[in-house]
Amino acid sequence: MPPKLFVTGASGYIGGTALDVIINAHPEYEITALVRSPEKATAVTRKYPNVKTVSGELDSGSLIEEESSKADIVLHFADCDHVPSAKSIVAGLEKRATPSYLIHTSGSAILPDINLASEFGKAASDKIYDDIDNVQEITSLPESGHLHRDVDSIVIGANSNTIKTAIVCPPTIYGPGSGPGNIRSNQVPELIKCSLKRGQAFQVTNGATIWNNVHVQDLANLYLLLTEAAAQPDGGKATWGPEGYYFAENGEHTWGELAKKIAKKAKAKGYLKTDEVISLPNEEIIKQHPFGHILWGTNSRGWASRARKVLGWEPKGAPLDETLDDAIELEAKALGL
Repeated sequence: MPPKLFVTGASGYIGGTALDVIINAHPEYEITALVRSPEKATAVTRKYPNVKTVSGELDSGSLIEEESSKADIVLHFADCDHVPSAKSIVAGLEKRATPSYLIHTSGSAILPDINLASEFGKAASDKIYDDIDNVQEITSLPESGHLHRDVDSIVIGANSNTIKTAIVCPPTIYGPGSGPGNIRSNQVPELIKCSLKRGQAFQVTNGATIWNNVHVQDLANLYLLLTEAAAQPDGGKATWGPEGYYFAENGEHTWGELAKKIAKKAKAKGYLKTDEVISLPNEEIIKQHPFGHILWGTNSRGWASRARKVLGWEPKGAPLDETLDDAIELEAKALGL
């Protein structure tokens, strides 16, 4: 019997792309997707006629609990900071008598301490978290000051004899998605958009901070490998439980250097008058984007050792730099430039 999957965030950037990759690899999987509107349901079923949709929000607790109780595998892509939905998924899986798997999406913004706002953008961090060697440290970060940790804790705490969990923790994601809804990423496109709107590229203070990055198709392939493992007896070769934590990266970038590349390319295309990058303090960055000081001013460095060593994951997507021209064109078009 093919496994039954319940998916949230099917029309989102990450979830839609992962769903696309999973369905193309395994059209036999029985998939139910939570969608927020008839329009999103139509978009999903038009592209994937065999996917069943149920209409609801992340706050539709009883619905999420019911659908989770029917699923062998739950893929939670929607809103890694939404506590009620995570609790509803766990409550549903706890009703099952047979083993089930929860693959949850977190984010590497969990690594920096956002209480240290005065240090944003000023210096690169030498601290690099390895998701095998430092997994205990990663899963023990305090909830105060570390985004996503409250939901991560719920997921990790759900592990039992019948519930096995894995957390996928992507960094800066780039590249076009392939799902039925949103195909645009966040961090880099927003930096481009805000720079074009402002008329000049910018960085957070010194622009010295570093993040890892990953192409969205490579990230989707990691979800495929985990889903395939969950569909096998005893969870295949994947690591599940408190140590089932998976970073996903294929390189890293310094935000100030990235801003310079954006400025140079945007000027060459005629979208900016200067390729000089201005340094802005946190309070000015927040005026450009309410979370910009966190998105572009923190350090988040983590090696994806577990995916490579345990699952044989091999990222093959184009490097971030090679996608900047297309990203700039898309943001310029959206702004009517």
